[in-house]
Amino acid sequence: MVWIILIAIVVVLLLIIGATYNSLVQLRNKVRDQFSQIDVQLKKRFDLIPNLVETVKGYAKHESETFEAVIKARNSYQTAKTDDDKIAANQEITTGLSKLFALAENYPELKANTNFLDLQSQLKDIEDKIAYSRQFYNDSVLSYNNKVEMFPSNIIAGMFNFKTEKFFEASNEEKENVQVKF
Repeated sequence: MVWIILIAIVVVLLLIIGATYNSLVQLRNKVRDQFSQIDVQLKKRFDLIPNLVETVKGYAKHESETFEAVIKARNSYQTAKTDDDKIAANQEITTGLSKLFALAENYPELKANTNFLDLQSQLKDIEDKIAYSRQFYNDSVLSYNNKVEMFPSNIIAGMFNFKTEKFFEASNEEKENVQVKF
């Protein structure tokens, strides 16, 4: 009778460990999937950048420093090896694009160019999708981190080396107030 109780306890413990482990794997995979969704939107944005730069170049030939910064940031994302490198490169791109659009403000004929307006509209749509993707990613990270850090799943997470993930945070430039000039 004692053996049956011991076997039942061991089986219940193994089932709890297995279920907790599987939920940790599922949440970690969701975090990875959500980060890849951000990647998809960033790839769309990167595909637009050369067209946008070429359009602006036609009007602002002497602004090569701004163009080079945007292209350099785009290339650094494509060669990034880690998620942290990708996040840093994304922040550089956001800064560069802000400068590019600020530059466009100085060229009224550029602001009226239909190709530029179309590219700007596409970029705005993609930026909205990136924001939603970041939100979903951070929601997934929150669920996963809670599971990794809360008792009793933290014991199993520690046994199997599950680590918390970083949130996708806005850069300092993105947190600053936007200046609107008329």
